[in-house]
Amino acid sequence: MIRLFVLCLVILTSCTNMTTVKSQNIQNEDDIFISESQGGTGTPEFTIIQNEQDFRKAINKNQFQLIETGNESTVAKGPGFPKNKKVVLYNLGTFRSGDHRISEIKNMAVKNNVLIVEVPYYESGGMEIQMISNPWMIFTVPLDYQFNSVELKYSK
Repeated sequence: MIRLFVLCLVILTSCTNMTTVKSQNIQNEDDIFISESQGGTGTPEFTIIQNEQDFRKAINKNQFQLIETGNESTVAKGPGFPKNKKVVLYNLGTFRSGDHRISEIKNMAVKNNVLIVEVPYYESGGMEIQMISNPWMIFTVPLDYQFNSVELKYSK
């Protein structure tokens, strides 16, 4: 009986050390979400973009361009760099076939210094022509989120 009590106490104390921060509102005017199926690196990794200049370099390096509607010869400046958010560039890695571009972010939470990004699960439909893709995305998180790694969680 004492062993059971000690085990419950250990589990309870280990759970109290977990810090969890949930996103209240994913979609507001300061949020940025850009996702493309090509242009990222071969390994899953993330970078926190510090300023407007690095933000523009990341967009240009990943061959992303916004075109103004009605005027195809003019390239728009794109979204502005938010001052009250962290901007994260996340490379998903290399995939051999299928569509692995992220279409939306459902939710974000920080647990044990890991940013967990919940995205919709998408099944790309079986045998396809083999094509190597390196998808990437840029998104914003609140300034108070403290994390050392990023993990995608696919949900239906």
